[in-house]
Amino acid sequence: MASGSDRNPIIIGGLPSQVPDFDPEETREWLDSLDAAVDERGRERARYLMLRLIERAREKRVAVPEMRSTDYVNTIATKDEPFFPGNEEIERKILNATRWNAAVMVSRAQRPGIGVGGHIATFASSASLYDVGFNHFFRGKDGGDGGDQIFFQGHASPGIYARAFMLDRLTEAQLDGFRQEKSKAPDGLSSYPHPRSMPDFWEFPTVSMGLGPIGAIYQARMNRYMQARGIGDTSNCHVWAFLGDGEMDEPESLGQLSLAAREGLDNLTFVVNCNLQRLDGPVRGNGKIIQELESAFRGAGWNVIKVIWDRSWDPLLAQDRDGVLVNKLNTTPDGQFQTYATETGAYIREHFFGGDHRLRKMVENMTDEQILHLGRGGHDHRKVYAAYKAAREHKGQPTVILAQTVKGWTLGPNFEGRNATHQMKKLTVEDLKRFRDRLHLPIADKELESGLPPYYHPGRDSEEIQYMHDRRRELDGFTPKRVDRSKPLVLPGDKTYATVKKGSGQQQVASTMAFVRLLKDLMRDKEIGKRFVLIAPDEYRTFGMDSFFPSAKIYNPLGQTYESVDRELLLAYKESPNGQMLHDGISEAGCTASLIAAGSAYATHGEPLIPVYVFYSMFGFQRTGDQFWQMADQLARGFVLGATAGRTTLTGEGLQHADGHSQLLASTNPACVAYDPAFGFEIAHIVRDGLRRMYGENAEDVFYYLTVYNEPIRQPAEPEGVDAEGIVKGLYRYRQGEAGSIPAQILASGVAVPWAVEAQRILAEDWNVRADVWSATSWNELRREAVSVERHNLLHPEEEQRVPYVTRKLQGTEGPVVAVSDWMRSVPDQIARWVPNRYQSLGADGFGFADTRGAARRFFHIDAESIVLGVLTELAGEGKVDRSVLKQAIDRYRLLDVAAADPGPAGGDA
Repeated sequence: MASGSDRNPIIIGGLPSQVPDFDPEETREWLDSLDAAVDERGRERARYLMLRLIERAREKRVAVPEMRSTDYVNTIATKDEPFFPGNEEIERKILNATRWNAAVMVSRAQRPGIGVGGHIATFASSASLYDVGFNHFFRGKDGGDGGDQIFFQGHASPGIYARAFMLDRLTEAQLDGFRQEKSKAPDGLSSYPHPRSMPDFWEFPTVSMGLGPIGAIYQARMNRYMQARGIGDTSNCHVWAFLGDGEMDEPESLGQLSLAAREGLDNLTFVVNCNLQRLDGPVRGNGKIIQELESAFRGAGWNVIKVIWDRSWDPLLAQDRDGVLVNKLNTTPDGQFQTYATETGAYIREHFFGGDHRLRKMVENMTDEQILHLGRGGHDHRKVYAAYKAAREHKGQPTVILAQTVKGWTLGPNFEGRNATHQMKKLTVEDLKRFRDRLHLPIADKELESGLPPYYHPGRDSEEIQYMHDRRRELDGFTPKRVDRSKPLVLPGDKTYATVKKGSGQQQVASTMAFVRLLKDLMRDKEIGKRFVLIAPDEYRTFGMDSFFPSAKIYNPLGQTYESVDRELLLAYKESPNGQMLHDGISEAGCTASLIAAGSAYATHGEPLIPVYVFYSMFGFQRTGDQFWQMADQLARGFVLGATAGRTTLTGEGLQHADGHSQLLASTNPACVAYDPAFGFEIAHIVRDGLRRMYGENAEDVFYYLTVYNEPIRQPAEPEGVDAEGIVKGLYRYRQGEAGSIPAQILASGVAVPWAVEAQRILAEDWNVRADVWSATSWNELRREAVSVERHNLLHPEEEQRVPYVTRKLQGTEGPVVAVSDWMRSVPDQIARWVPNRYQSLGADGFGFADTRGAARRFFHIDAESIVLGVLTELAGEGKVDRSVLKQAIDRYRLLDVAAADPGPAGGDA
């Protein structure tokens, strides 16, 4: 054997082998003992001894590195399982009835003439995982707090409905309204967990896979944040996330595991239903997904509990003295286990146990039927209960439970473990009979042979139903259940908005900074100031929000355990256990998850929070658009700030940072109220209206999106008698033309309004055109209102026909309308249909690039001189000016020469 000095220095499990040995003789004795164990008892025995030593070392708090994965057996040994407090026989009857109703509901939804489908197999695999939670762990909201927050796996929704039916929370008519939300209204049920569709039932939308895991992490973190800041008592709230093993491939599923471990979120449990299948086939046919996930979670710092085998394996594992069975379990790939789930006991005897005489001997006294029913741990109530109890009691780390199941379990040989089982929606009569027999339900053959299969309810006075109600009373009420206990907030008065309405005088201030100034005043308000939750992805300084560091501080449950490098500065980086700012690092997905958790706290915990999420405009709706839909579905509220907006304001950064389309993407989200304000006083009116709509009386389930810019300008004071209604509705006349005799109209938004004002001056001085400048604070809201008006007129032809707001505002104005913005033309083109005048839009279509602002605007032909050309072109089309002036304008302003443009104001870049 090579001596220690002969070995190459290596790193073993994170422990460097070149650490000095201060007692070589003692070390030699330990190594000799290990050698003797290997030589005399074999490698398997030596391996067992090493594992026990590691276990004991951890018990003694010796800092031994974590193993990446453990054997393919249950983490909790049989001898360590706790007493199971439930009545397993009754719970089995409850679960059988729930399984039946879930499957029948989907099958009935696939009846001729309806055919809306549904999914049977996911709940069939995870039914026991939910049942143990419902009976023993999931806390409702009747205890006075938010209870537990449960992220149900989306495809398992039929099972959750079926259980609610057993508890008389849903009717048979509602089950028959599954996936028929409008045609069966008010009895329609949404396909998946959709709070917007069922706001009294579901709390968290989860079926856009990957968003459930990250949402659960940040929900658990938000619970701690609220507790730390004294906003709500969340100390008894536990977050449960039910996920699929295939779902864990999504980047959002694993991307923020380290945050949960770093902040010690022991109020969080992931339950991963490892049925080894994706939608179309095995998750890791040639590998082992449970081992892979265990490695990932352990490496991230999570507590990992594996529930792989049910109690029928316990006697076999107890016989495994030399580890041959464990080795067979370790080396059999998932694809083969899926095959075993669909084969006979004789096949399993031959192919799993038959290759080694020691394995054959273990099962020689078992029948093929007994071998066939060697089951998966995720279907065993006692094994699942032990895992949940251990997870709930574990301190200092989040826990993941990896539970092995069979997809389509109990549905019969045509479903169980089949690659196509996810897409199978209808049970044949023979399938139903086998299923009924498997579940021991008292349903006659004739009820299955004629018409639609019936639902099964054991009766309100049955011991099963009484047991269910008793358990839910003990656990503080029904779940899932969404309750809004929040009260309207007392909102600030005029004084809070006064400073930003005064403008910036001679100082140049970007609209981003104007918003920050307003936010600072809002956060000083004694009523709502503490409810603001500031969120940014490592960009607070970019947006001028470092001024909040000393006062609001950055939330960190550990506080600040180091001396900040800038501690001597006025705006030093400050972390605090009760900080108000969430600094989520370079993760827009994480920030958006924080936004959603904060924005729905009014319902989750009855305590309204006002999240303000500020980000690079380009990396909002484009990068995390799916989460903004999740936000809408979860009925979350708050402010979303797309800073450094526009195609040409951040031109030093170049193509990917040049955002000319987020407003268009925002228009697709029905819950998003989107604005593109130009000035600070506009922002003041918009934010005030947003607070009213989201947090005042009769609060609405919307969120506000404002695009703000990094280009410094002199912020004008609010004009006397400003059209406040127009600002909020999306359009008002900002500056009336005073010189010139040929009328025209210019509509502009955001950073383009100053260009329009300059174009107004040039048109009057050079071309005798009197142009009015309008600020279109929201193209999207103008369109939304107009569409609503048209819909009303379509369906109410007998009533007086309504007129869209944008039409009414422009009615009677003279001359053509030219619209301009720093967005692609599709954004202002949204209102073209309802503009009563001749209409043209100018926009920044195409890719952005790195250059000066002036050059970029000249290239896209949206600068002041290009607006002049646009107005003259439309006037020529109306015969108001001669077409010869168009070429004159092009030559005069050198519009074909990008380099001829004024570079524009510098500064404000990232």
